[in-house]
Amino acid sequence: MLDHKKLAVIHIVKKELGLADQEYRDALEKITGGRSAKELDEAGFRKLMRHFARSRHYRVNAQGLTFRQQLFIKHLVTDLGWDQTHFRNFLRKYYRQETITTLSRREASKVIESLKQILAHRPPPA
Repeated sequence: MLDHKKLAVIHIVKKELGLADQEYRDALEKITGGRSAKELDEAGFRKLMRHFARSRHYRVNAQGLTFRQQLFIKHLVTDLGWDQTHFRNFLRKYYRQETITTLSRREASKVIESLKQILAHRPPPA
């Protein structure tokens, strides 16, 4: 049986991917044999996450931006302590984009590397 954190991850991913409950349960049954995430063991959890990572749902847009890239960018922005206005201005200035969801997969990779470099070169907290 999975811990609460992993169950929460499954449901967050389900919500972020915009899966209808029936679609989610059908996928769950096809991949793991059960219709409820509560029935999953560790191996079932990994199988389900791999399926989501490879599925059409994993793509956020037609340009190939992945769900994982989108989440990682949001995580880095949070780590930098930037608000949405600051991040939007960064995207406009350096990538000529308005939001994460308009980035291509390649652009998202560049944004991730830029944010990681900014984070790495920040002075340590006092």
